[in-house]
Amino acid sequence: MAHPTQRNRLADEESPYLRQHADNPVNWQPWDERALETAREHDVPIFLSIGYSACHWCHVMADESFADETVAAQLNEHFVPIKVDREERPDIDSIYMTVCQLVTGRGGWPLSAWLTPDGKPFYVGTYFPREAKRGQPGFLDILENVTNSWESDREEIENRADQWTAAATDRLEETPDAVGASQPPSSDVLEAAANASLRSADREFGGFGSDGPKFPQPSRLRVLARAADRTGRDEFSDVLVETLDAMAAGGLYDHVGGGFHRYCVDRDWTVPHFEKMLYDNAEIPRAFLLGYQQTGDERYAEVVAETLDFVERELTHEAGGFFSTLDAQSEDPETGEREEGAFYVWTPDDVRDVLADETDAELFCSRYDITESGNFEGKNQPNRVASIDDLTNRSELPADETRERLESARRDLFEARERRPRPNRDEKVLAGWNGLMIATCAEAALVLGEDDYAEMATDALAFVRDRLWDADEQRLSRRYKDHDVAIDGYLEDYAFLARGALGCYEATGEVDHLAFALELARVIEAEFWDEAQGTLYFTPESGESLVTRPQELGDQSTPSAAGVAVETLLELDGFAGESGEFERIATTVLETHANRLETNSLEHATLCLAADRLESGALEVTIAADDLPAEFVEPFASRYLPDRLFARRPATDDELEPWLDELELADEPAIWAGREARDGEPTLYVCRDRTCSPPTHDVEEALEWLEDGGAETESPF
Repeated sequence: MAHPTQRNRLADEESPYLRQHADNPVNWQPWDERALETAREHDVPIFLSIGYSACHWCHVMADESFADETVAAQLNEHFVPIKVDREERPDIDSIYMTVCQLVTGRGGWPLSAWLTPDGKPFYVGTYFPREAKRGQPGFLDILENVTNSWESDREEIENRADQWTAAATDRLEETPDAVGASQPPSSDVLEAAANASLRSADREFGGFGSDGPKFPQPSRLRVLARAADRTGRDEFSDVLVETLDAMAAGGLYDHVGGGFHRYCVDRDWTVPHFEKMLYDNAEIPRAFLLGYQQTGDERYAEVVAETLDFVERELTHEAGGFFSTLDAQSEDPETGEREEGAFYVWTPDDVRDVLADETDAELFCSRYDITESGNFEGKNQPNRVASIDDLTNRSELPADETRERLESARRDLFEARERRPRPNRDEKVLAGWNGLMIATCAEAALVLGEDDYAEMATDALAFVRDRLWDADEQRLSRRYKDHDVAIDGYLEDYAFLARGALGCYEATGEVDHLAFALELARVIEAEFWDEAQGTLYFTPESGESLVTRPQELGDQSTPSAAGVAVETLLELDGFAGESGEFERIATTVLETHANRLETNSLEHATLCLAADRLESGALEVTIAADDLPAEFVEPFASRYLPDRLFARRPATDDELEPWLDELELADEPAIWAGREARDGEPTLYVCRDRTCSPPTHDVEEALEWLEDGGAETESPF
């Protein structure tokens, strides 16, 4: 038969992951109507391969199978082979990954799925070796078996595809029949999630789980911090601190150049999977910020600063946006082959070659466990294993000199490492992932008092608005790459970016950022909110129709899109006028999914945080002033105050009028109403759940009111 696809079309795509496969002999197609129509026209199954550019096993399967002429001949003759970048199309990934997890009990990338021409899955898996080995079926054998079954057992395949699609729909799309019949879950779900975190905590090595791999789980850390504050239970704080300490000391962290790798393959956080993802380097530092607020440990602030320096240096577009990933692999100078971790690992000889002073080399190797035996394929991923006190005792050097020598050594090793062949960088700019990073930069500006971080946040927000936001159509695109803009934004793009824009308003007091957050929130209401089902869907109502319309309720490698949307709608409701529509939507979503949160709180950590916020109410810090006084901000930002919201406004109501025009509001929202500056001086109003302190010029007075639980109140309502 004639090949259903005549050529590999991926060279026409902008995704670096897709372009990595443009030279394969497989006639890869992007996921588009042309490819899907080809499958229908020729009545052949689709082979769908989903991965991402920094995925190690994606590269392995590509080298073993997709670069092989025999495999390519099978795929080209009997299938329409489609490649998808999961970072660009999380909706497609969500559907077929859900099927894989339901059918096989596991998931991961590369994801391999065989679909009917109308997109229904009937065979799924992850990585397959070219030939069968260690109990895994061989990819060539699977292709032959699927081809034979398609021709001889078509009815059975169609029945299976219908059943699997129905199962995915039940998991992803369905909501309880009695929408709105229940109450939103109470703050009890927060404590339930924290207790579940305790049960899964590794109290010996930090983190969660009794074995490897170890993932950072920043949403769980947020839950522990909030629950510790709410309950006063030391156990919650202890597990938070143990995990932060383990991540900061182990191989997950890049001790030479800053920033976090994806995860560690072992229980004790020694050896990472070396790719660096933008979302990890946004969400993990956010957890360190709240750890710093709770404990005052300066090392946590240093980790945040070093990570943001890494992001600015290695993941930032010259015009301000943030790139997506750094690959795990790079060229090994000794072999010329691309190897995982080659850019990051060291031997003692490597260290001595860079550091002329033998004492400095010995100090660094002792501090970071650089040994002759190695911890990763004969070389070493640095882990901080010795304290300054230990090193001081061994070397008999003063502690200050030990620190200075170590920092000088680190700088020299960093400069030497910069001369190594670099990992590839995926230069997609994704709206949602940028939203995560923008929010963290803005929060770091507040907590650490560094204006440079606010500039990082606002520059990136301007980049995304300029390139991905269509103000006339009020629509957000997901991906920018080399002047090419593509893909309708998903709920995570709108929700994460709205949270980032709100953070920029908090950090700078500039109303334009607040206006943009409200615009994004209104699109969430228009495109993702389903009144009849009482839920927020992941894909827009006007978007592409797939075999099911997923929700994203649970936290995964990024926080739940629905959870962040609910949190952000609750935060923005006070600025949105008198309708209370944002709060109503958020409340209804929590009501709809109350049973999920109550029966499986840990999987829905961000929604549990939102439920706690709804019950406890926001901590509103309204500042009426011409400029945002640092002396008003720092005392609130440096403390751990859950749901703290800075709401700067102009000093007078006359000056407020242009703000209301920009926000398209007829009247002052409640968070600003009646809260002018008093006596011509910057004035502070602190409110918790619609109970407010007297207006004051003294921040300590406001904090005392807050600590006393609002004993003396003045209600503006």
